[in-house]
Amino acid sequence: MIDLSEIPRPLSLRLAAAPAGVADYLEILKPRVMSLVVFTGLVGMVVAPGHLHPLLAAVAVLCIAVGAGSAGAINMWYDRDIDSVMGRTANRPLPAGRMMPGEALGFGVVLGIGAVLLMGLAVNLVAAELLALTIAFYVFVYTIWLKRRTPQNIVVGGAAGAFPPMIGWAAVTGDIGWGAVALFAVIFFWTPPHFWALSLYRTGDYAAAGVPMLPVVAGAPETKRQMLLYTIVLWPVAVAPWLLGVAGVLYGAGALLLSGAFTGLAALVCRDPTDRSAKRMFAFSLLYLFLIFSLLLVDHASGARS
Repeated sequence: MIDLSEIPRPLSLRLAAAPAGVADYLEILKPRVMSLVVFTGLVGMVVAPGHLHPLLAAVAVLCIAVGAGSAGAINMWYDRDIDSVMGRTANRPLPAGRMMPGEALGFGVVLGIGAVLLMGLAVNLVAAELLALTIAFYVFVYTIWLKRRTPQNIVVGGAAGAFPPMIGWAAVTGDIGWGAVALFAVIFFWTPPHFWALSLYRTGDYAAAGVPMLPVVAGAPETKRQMLLYTIVLWPVAVAPWLLGVAGVLYGAGALLLSGAFTGLAALVCRDPTDRSAKRMFAFSLLYLFLIFSLLLVDHASGARS
């Protein structure tokens, strides 16, 4: 007699019988990316002129985190086909078959709408509008329009990651000042060399997925040249908060030192035919942004503005 339980079930039935777990839902929120987004948004809130009640500040930070997570979930839903062919992303919940596409999309949409509504009702409309713009920009401009069409995808699309400090600033002030624009610019010009360093040693993955990252389209030498140029542009951009009076000399000196180190690593990448320097620069780029915004906090706490 045949035991029906021994007959292999189709993949669709197995997926239906094994719903995604809590860890999978957390993973599609891109928690590592979210942590940096939340941190820069918090710094924008702290250095902005004015005061926000601690409870409302906590709500604003929560909304920024949830909004970033919603954009990440929708991004994973849309990119599940190319994620399945890249080694770095193949084990994500959707390409690995641990989550159905509709689950990810619905989760992301609900989180995004909820975050924007809560920001508007509890904090202010300007911060809510910026949060909505951030989510829409990341999903529609970067993920759907640019990512698969142009090597400038990360240049223009990187603006989505630069909005959080502006959102934090607007949560306090109800508007967008030059200080907020300066914080936006730091992340905007940091993003290309950060991502291109990663794509240099992941070129094979992007080529296999058909994503026209700069190393795939223009080659490694041109990518390295562009990375070096962007780190040089970062010098005046990084000190802009000091020049605008948002931060003091402590921040200005630290920003110059960090930018010098970033440019030095980019120069090493230009001379290194292996992936070693690119990996080192990618790791340092994360530290660079964290330290730049940490300096803003320390400078603000010390009252060293000029």
